[in-house]
Amino acid sequence: MVADVDPNVRSILEGIDTANFVQAYGYSLEDSANTIVVIGKADPPRYAACVVLANTRLDVNRAVKQKIGARASFASGEDVERMTGMTIGGVTPIGITDIPIWVDARVMTREKIILGGGNRSSKILTPPSIFLALPNAEVVEGLAN
Repeated sequence: MVADVDPNVRSILEGIDTANFVQAYGYSLEDSANTIVVIGKADPPRYAACVVLANTRLDVNRAVKQKIGARASFASGEDVERMTGMTIGGVTPIGITDIPIWVDARVMTREKIILGGGNRSSKILTPPSIFLALPNAEVVEGLAN
């Protein structure tokens, strides 16, 4: 299910975190997943989209570094837009084809999750099994803390 974010709430939410979104709409952080694009500082740079529950933190210094094979950090807003066609705060893994998608195993334990809708004005409510249909997605144990 794709749902539009109420324009009054959307204007309040611009530039603030997921916690405020779930509070405004009555969801829990445990059922909300964030898509975070990372860059490996290799030559050439390697990118990945990481999906983690909103109540966890992406383990960039260990798990991502190990998966990407180089020192890693969060991608810049410009890199995110170039790699995904989306802006930070609205990135969805659905439709990303050019980079790997790594999904923290805890995401897969939820009945349904809320994801960014590909823009800052919509969200997607879906079972996490949707990731199993994405050819470039991989479930990763310990991707987040």
